[in-house]
Order: sequence, then C-alpha cells, then structure tokens
Amino acid sequence: MYTEHFGLHHKPFNLVPDPLFLYLSPNHKKALTMLEYGLMSHAGFTVVTGEIGAGKTTLIRTLLGKMGDDVTIGLINNTHESFGELMIWVLDALEIETEATDNAGRYRDYINFVVDQHVQGKRVVLIVDEAQNLSVKSLEELRLLSNVNIDSDIFLQLILTGQPELIEKLNQPELEQFAQRIGVEYHLKALGYPETQKYIEHRLKMAGAEHHIFSNEACAVIYCYSEGVPRKINNLCDFAMVYAFADDKETVEVDTVLEMMKEKKASRIIRPKEKVNPDVIRVKTMLLEKFRILLD
Repeated sequence: MYTEHFGLHHKPFNLVPDPLFLYLSPNHKKALTMLEYGLMSHAGFTVVTGEIGAGKTTLIRTLLGKMGDDVTIGLINNTHESFGELMIWVLDALEIETEATDNAGRYRDYINFVVDQHVQGKRVVLIVDEAQNLSVKSLEELRLLSNVNIDSDIFLQLILTGQPELIEKLNQPELEQFAQRIGVEYHLKALGYPETQKYIEHRLKMAGAEHHIFSNEACAVIYCYSEGVPRKINNLCDFAMVYAFADDKETVEVDTVLEMMKEKKASRIIRPKEKVNPDVIRVKTMLLEKFRILLD
C-alpha cells in the first residue's frame, strides 16, 4: 500500500518471521551463536528463551538456512497441550513413515530411522518451537528420545525455544534429569533504545529505503511503546507508515506516531506492562523534557 510512496521494494515491517530482515543486535547475535555452538559441540539439548515477539522463530529459520546436507531436520511448532501424541508429531516432523498403531511401535521406527541416519553420516536435529506449551509429561518423553545417544555418539540433538515460562517448567523437580542434559541455554532480551532505532533503519534499508524515513524522535516514541520487542516494533512502525502515507508525508515524524498511539490507546496490544523497563522510563523522560509532550 505505502511501499511505492516511500520508494521501497518490499514491505519492511511484516509480522511474519523473515530471516532476510534479521537484525543481529548484540543479544540476537549471541543467541544465534549459541544455537550454532550447540550444533557444532554436539550438545544433546539446546534451549533458547525469550518474550513473545523477541525474534526466536526468526533465529531458528536463520539457523535452518545455515545447516548442511549432513543434518536431517525435524520441526515441531504445534505444541499446544491438546496437540496429541508426541511420538506422532516427532515421526511427522522427521517424515518417518510408520504403520505402527501404538507408541512402542512408533518408538521402534524412530530408533531405526535415527540409527540409519547415523550410519549415513548424518545427525538428526529435532527443533521444538514454543516448547513452553508442552506438558511435563511431553518434555519427559522428549528426554527419553535422547536416550538413543550413546557416550560420544550423538544420534539426536534437540533444540527447544520458548517463552520464559519454559525455564520455570524445566526447573520443576520432575524434570531434573531433563535440565541436567541441557548443554547450551540462552535468554533473548528485548532491544534497547539505540538498538531499536538501528533495527528500524536496518529493516527499512533491507526493504530498499535510500534515506531516513523515521525521525530520531519518532523512533524514540516507538521504543517507549514497544519496549524494544521486535514484533511490537514491526506492528507500530507499519501503522505509523500507513498514517504518514494517508497524510501524504514522506517521513514519519513524532507527531504522526503520537496521533497513531492516541487513536490506538484503548488497544490491548499497546497497553504497557506493570513492570516497566527502566530504559523506557529514561527515554520517556528525555522526550518529555525535549518536547513537553505527554506520552501516556
């Protein structure tokens, strides 16, 4: 809608994860490095957590693009408690054909597949996205799947990503053996104020922007309301560009963002959390002093 108006080739702030637009902030770079290290070091379990919209799925898709032909990949992203038998989803993710009607038979077919891949010189990597939705029972079943690993021979590697609740779940006494097998773990934090501005500029540049479209002050307001969460940043920037386009403006200024936020104030999406990031308070104070405007 507004891409031609701003001289862009692509929409810069899609909500769908896209590795092509990945901005490697220091935290995201560390998270990706930890994922890669987990694979290279043959870690049995790698766990990456982060808030909703922090960029975990984008990192996983980036990691998938870097894997070679010596890796067989299975991805499970439907992890709701009512999603059914875990073994059925594991076999489906790894494209293992089976005629078994019980878990014992499915487990046998899984073992045969993993061992066959090892004989061919391949590692099997099973990735579980949004793993915080798994029950304690399902997580324990995942641990049992890793029993195929013998000493230094790693037949299966597991990568789990999820919201912070996943760490709380893994700290439960029933999952102590699971927690002990985690070789690599990392928590992905939200972006800071300077990183938020760089994130916005990076995505615009990747979309074909040849000049700054968002003013520094507009980026600061976006940061205040998004609290540095990439998905929220995308949502707010997308709407801000629509507003600027509607007003036939070539840049997104602070007044445009404030007008948008005023009209969206009743929305749950932009309602602030009870615990506010101190950096957000600092930036709000800076804006209040500079522009004498009330953001809340």
